Amino acid sequence: MDVKITIIDRDGTAHKVDAPTDMAMNLMEVVRSYELAPEGTIGICGGMAMCASCQCYVKSDTPLSEKEDDEEAMLAEAFHVEDNSRLSCQIPITEELEGLVVELAPSEE
Repeated sequence: MDVKITIIDRDGTAHKVDAPTDMAMNLMEVVRSYELAPEGTIGICGGMAMCASCQCYVKSDTPLSEKEDDEEAMLAEAFHVEDNSRLSCQIPITEELEGLVVELAPSEE
């Protein structure tokens, strides 16, 4: 099953995408698979919550899993952090994400 997610890229363009719930993907991998961020600017650490290159802002009221300590620590050191910031590599694609709207945070370069 796929869920419909809206991802706003760093240029402000909204992309409605289908994200598979049966492939154990996370949101950062979906952004990569649709090439919504330039190669080498997102998921630099490979999804280990060791960098903030995949930071995004959650724009919808979609319920998400709680932030783990690693994610909290990384966001504490990142740039452009807002109250609704999450690391997209730490958001697993599940059926509950139907209708999620996120905006990619500016690149740190």
